[in-house]
Amino acid sequence: MKELNEVIGRVRGLRRGWHERTKLQRIDLYTRVTLCSLPWVFLVTWGLLPLGKAFGQGPVAVSLAVAFLTVNAGQCLLSNRNVSPAFAHYRGVEPFPLRRLRLPAVLLAVLTGLLVALAAVGGVADAGLALLVLDLPLAFATPYVLIVPVRKYVLQCAAFAVAVVALLAAVGVPGRLLFGAAFSLFVVFLLVLVSGRPSAWSLTVMWQAEEARDMQARLAVAEERLRFGRDMHDVLGRNLAVIALKSELAVELAQRGNAAAVDQMVEVQRIARASQQEVRDVVRGYREADLPTELLGAKGVLEAAGITCTVKGADGPAGIGAPLAVQAALGWVVREAATNVLRHGDPRHCVIRLTTAAGAVVLEVENDGAGAVSEVGGGSGLAGLRERLAALGGSLEAGTAGDGLFRVTATVPLTAPAARPSPATRTRAPEGR
Repeated sequence: MKELNEVIGRVRGLRRGWHERTKLQRIDLYTRVTLCSLPWVFLVTWGLLPLGKAFGQGPVAVSLAVAFLTVNAGQCLLSNRNVSPAFAHYRGVEPFPLRRLRLPAVLLAVLTGLLVALAAVGGVADAGLALLVLDLPLAFATPYVLIVPVRKYVLQCAAFAVAVVALLAAVGVPGRLLFGAAFSLFVVFLLVLVSGRPSAWSLTVMWQAEEARDMQARLAVAEERLRFGRDMHDVLGRNLAVIALKSELAVELAQRGNAAAVDQMVEVQRIARASQQEVRDVVRGYREADLPTELLGAKGVLEAAGITCTVKGADGPAGIGAPLAVQAALGWVVREAATNVLRHGDPRHCVIRLTTAAGAVVLEVENDGAGAVSEVGGGSGLAGLRERLAALGGSLEAGTAGDGLFRVTATVPLTAPAARPSPATRTRAPEGR
């Protein structure tokens, strides 16, 4: 029973790890696993079945067949180890260490020699020779096609095919079987080329697009920080310059015993207090979420990340005279929901709806990234939003909505009283869940 529970736990862990991956990460993993599985599929089919004849041809043929399978299995293991570095080399992430090809190249030469020896002692059936030749270079070529240019790959494959056919001819293989072997080599080299290179190219393009979307999102955040910095400079720059000049003037007047120095310091005090209030206004405007601004910001940031965003009923709260506290609370919901979509989900579409029902404003943020977001639905960001809405008599619901959708629904009465945020809420925005 304990062993069964451990197996179930591993399966659940694998399933959880799969769901935590983004769609692009899943495609990447699927492609790598497919390329790693291909040599093994060939090994247990076309690389194993033709060797059945060898077990009736004496101990030499049996030994050669067992050695062929053993070396082929080792070649498949090395191929699996080299697939990920080969992908990294193709994407330009890091160069492939050529020393990793030494042992596979030696095993390929040994495998070729064993195949020629099997053909010489009659350890393989006539029809099976073409299948063994088809399996011969597959494991080595799978990662190798991603490392070298196509032209070099084609030339080296042609040279290898000529060498194999020449060795088989030297041990007396008939001409019709030589033609079959040459055709098998052409097929396997072409199969590796049209499966490996396009897969790697597609993944490279998708990863570059993902990096570009991430960069766009980072630029949007940087632009917002620059805007805030400009606002602070515009508010403080002029006033601080005036304060500095009037302070110098007050010092000179005081040194001369002129009573006007007091008037200058009073003016400095007034400007300082005005500047303090202006800074508070800027910070409050930055911290307090304005609903129309947040709707536009969410749409811009999501679309910059490659997510189609549709806003419906954006004029609803303003048109029906919703209190500013209600609009601010809903603005926080929009900001937090958009952040969670970027951080936790992997959607393609997001819809933001504003409606009124039974004297309340209803905000819905819905996206098709439920697979990743639903795993993290209990974070501190949603808890903070619930507290903020509860102070206005509102509520917040979040969860899957069927058809692969995840929905956040905020409901706030139009007659909600003015919110009284706690000191922590006034000084800190809600964190992502």
